[in-house]
Amino acid sequence: MKTLIGIPCMDMVHTGFFKAFTDLNKMGTSYTVLQNTLIHDARNIIAGNAIKAGFDRIMWFDSDMTFEPDTLERLSADMDTGLDFVTGVYYTRKPPKIRPVIYKELWWDLQENGEVYSGATNFTDYPEGIFEIAGAGFGCCLVSVDLIRRVGDEFGSPFAPIHGMGEDLSFCWRVAQIGAKMHCDSRVQCGHIGQFVYNKEWK
Repeated sequence: MKTLIGIPCMDMVHTGFFKAFTDLNKMGTSYTVLQNTLIHDARNIIAGNAIKAGFDRIMWFDSDMTFEPDTLERLSADMDTGLDFVTGVYYTRKPPKIRPVIYKELWWDLQENGEVYSGATNFTDYPEGIFEIAGAGFGCCLVSVDLIRRVGDEFGSPFAPIHGMGEDLSFCWRVAQIGAKMHCDSRVQCGHIGQFVYNKEWK
């Protein structure tokens, strides 16, 4: 399988990310960093280039994440079992309510009065291992190019944000609309760089 590591970056790459990326077993993959553009545009550009270049998977990392050297290996092994989307776990950065950025419910609806009804429910607790989710942030996830292509064929721009959601949950909502599944492997734990590196120890 041919994997592209995609790193959208609004401004800078954190030193913690740089060290994690340097230590990562990249398994012969290619990578691209797209800077100084809106994140949803960066994701669409990276995805489009991956499709044109014949990649099978995109390993998404945000530039404010830390992760273990075997992260790509473990998520790739998960995907080899037939999954289209598998994420590790990372956490929000707003103490004291540090929550995993994985969701068990995700909804979006346009009301008759023109108002949008949208939201998501975090997992407050989650099982060990691989389990199905309704959505996730894109800080550390492996996604098949085929899934991105299918979402694009149905909706046009895969990562265009819909009102009330960021580009990542907008993609996840579209995945659900085409009947595809998303999964998390909670054994893959990541840190989220802020004032501190927020991780499961902050739960």
